[in-house]
Amino acid sequence: MLEDAKTTDIAFLVVGDPFGATTHSDLILRALQEGVSYKVIHNASILNAVGCCGLQLYNFGETVSIVFWTDTWKPDSYCDKITVNRNNGFHTLCLLDIKVKEQSLENLMKGKKIYEPPRYMNVKEAATQLLQVVEKKRDEGPSNLAFDENTICVGLARIGSDTEKLLAGTLHQMAQVDMGLPLHSLVVAGYLHPMELEMLRTFAIDVATFDQLLHERFQDRPWLQDAQ
Repeated sequence: MLEDAKTTDIAFLVVGDPFGATTHSDLILRALQEGVSYKVIHNASILNAVGCCGLQLYNFGETVSIVFWTDTWKPDSYCDKITVNRNNGFHTLCLLDIKVKEQSLENLMKGKKIYEPPRYMNVKEAATQLLQVVEKKRDEGPSNLAFDENTICVGLARIGSDTEKLLAGTLHQMAQVDMGLPLHSLVVAGYLHPMELEMLRTFAIDVATFDQLLHERFQDRPWLQDAQ
């Protein structure tokens, strides 16, 4: 690509912003080393579009990625980052796994260019994995996780499109929702400002349950009486 760019215009297209979830600084550094000029055209990204749910972007901590589990590989290190964020009062944007042009181990070993059907993790699958981590940590003894099945979360689907969908509720509720076609993201909320709570309430899966949870956890916030 860089060699061709020395004699003609080459466009490298990415989903979202070029410097968002995946960094392309390496490509720029190699272009500079090869004497290839470049121009970056920035684009919208879920990293800033997530603000549509009402959570303030200043209050987000480190972004994490939740990957598809297999029968033998079930990483959960991203839960530690969610815990750090929540202990600091920050929200966590969870980017959900995408499998495109993936080969089975058998086809890979045989050198066959046969690809598996594309897979896109949805909110339900991501929330289910997080709940399994919660149960696993409980079985192991006292847990340092800063979230549980009652933690308020936000599901986002197809943000920026005419069919975008947002839902707010507990992690347990998120593990039961069907938000339709990809792409999906999940936010694990941290400390919630009154305006953030009011916005999330407009997307609540079940307003009565949402209000009850808020009264149990935020009894010192009299504005909730007015919200009802």
